[in-house]
Amino acid sequence: MQIPIFTVDAFTNRPFSGNPAAVCLLENDLDEDLHQKIATEMNLSETAFIRKLKPGDDFTKSSCFGLRWFTPANEVPLCGHATLASAAVLFHVQKNTNPVLTFMTLSGELKARQVKDHIVLDLPLYTAYPQELQEVGELIKAAVGDMTVQDLRYSPDTKKLLVRLSDTYGRSVLEELKVSAQRFLSAEKTGKVKGLILTVKGNSSGKGHDFYSRYFAPWYGVLEDPVTGSAHAVLSSYWSEQLGKKEMLAFQCSRRGGELKISVRGDGRVDIAGQSAVVLKGNLTL
Repeated sequence: MQIPIFTVDAFTNRPFSGNPAAVCLLENDLDEDLHQKIATEMNLSETAFIRKLKPGDDFTKSSCFGLRWFTPANEVPLCGHATLASAAVLFHVQKNTNPVLTFMTLSGELKARQVKDHIVLDLPLYTAYPQELQEVGELIKAAVGDMTVQDLRYSPDTKKLLVRLSDTYGRSVLEELKVSAQRFLSAEKTGKVKGLILTVKGNSSGKGHDFYSRYFAPWYGVLEDPVTGSAHAVLSSYWSEQLGKKEMLAFQCSRRGGELKISVRGDGRVDIAGQSAVVLKGNLTL
């Protein structure tokens, strides 16, 4: 059996930056265990599987598909960058002409559309609530040492902990911070955190970025994720409230780095836009 597979760098317009995802096009149903085996083999933060919902569906013509995401360790309920990568394969490689693509996922219906040279994802918006420091103190210490934490929030829907560092810190401090995410596994005692977001306020006067972030998910086998759409479904809600803005520009400060355009909507959802670069096309032989 041959499965078409692609590697796409998401949230960037050039190869070897942004966040890489593998995308598989499934002409037929795949044995359940093969999803995880393929994702482990690809060893990227996410491998996406696009499947046809009906026998007569066509990757070039249909507008609705099933979509699942797997890290090297397990399946996840939401992945923004691999959704963008999946839409890029359908729009740019398969030349799908539909204005909007709909994906049926564990997080419900997700939509993707093209706007000029960006792909816009329609994602759920997740609220993060105030979190007591002492409950997660050891995890915070493992992440940022003695740095000053300005705010601490937890998103129960996504199991992500948001740590806002003091406004006295800028982008360079966040980028240069040495993080040993493997230590998070033993430092997290509550059992409720599955992802940790570090964020600082940006310089939004003029054309700068409104906020910066880094994201770590060793609980899913991903020590640091380069650019994370699902984390920005939490960050968008938080920074929109803090800054009093609906339209924001964000940058994730991983080594590869990536930029996200954010538009918080009034219906409890968020549009997150990014660019993409297809860097590999091939076939898996099973």
